[in-house]
Amino acid sequence: MELVFVTHNKHKLKEVSQMLPSGFLLRSLDDLGFTDEIEENAATLEGNATIKSQTIFNRYHCDCFADDTGLEVEALNGAPGIHSARFATDGHDFEANLQKLMSLMEGKKNRKARFRTVISLILEGKEHQFEGIVNGTIIDIRKGTEGFGYDPVFIPDGYAETFAEMDADLKNSISHRGRAFRKLCDFLETR
Repeated sequence: MELVFVTHNKHKLKEVSQMLPSGFLLRSLDDLGFTDEIEENAATLEGNATIKSQTIFNRYHCDCFADDTGLEVEALNGAPGIHSARFATDGHDFEANLQKLMSLMEGKKNRKARFRTVISLILEGKEHQFEGIVNGTIIDIRKGTEGFGYDPVFIPDGYAETFAEMDADLKNSISHRGRAFRKLCDFLETR
């Protein structure tokens, strides 16, 4: 089965490709030649995921899925949340976003946070949504070189390593994106 993942993000594409069961061909926006900016102006992760998948479905009439992910930090009243990718700038500047988060967290005792991913799948013209959540803690120094975004400062509950210190298999097995994507795969395999 061929599916289009509505992303240009090579890090996310790599993560999801590693989780795909056999029999699936994953394509990206680059494969489609889609270069337009999709305006993510919804108030929720669910809404933004839908905007992205619906845009590609409307243009190409293909089975596709899009995700939207947010880091929700308790001490920051859920921020950066839906603004996680554009927390510090209008672009996807991982370094600036991480610096801003670390600055805002200075001196905070409550370090609880969670990553949440929502996937919007449009299959045969009908939308289905899947959610994945992983709870954890924001640390005050960076650790690790793997992953991307906020991974160097996020330790998932029950672990001693940040996402950036974990190998891809471990991270994918416990991550928010991995959890949401497994729900998507289970749905596709039981159809």
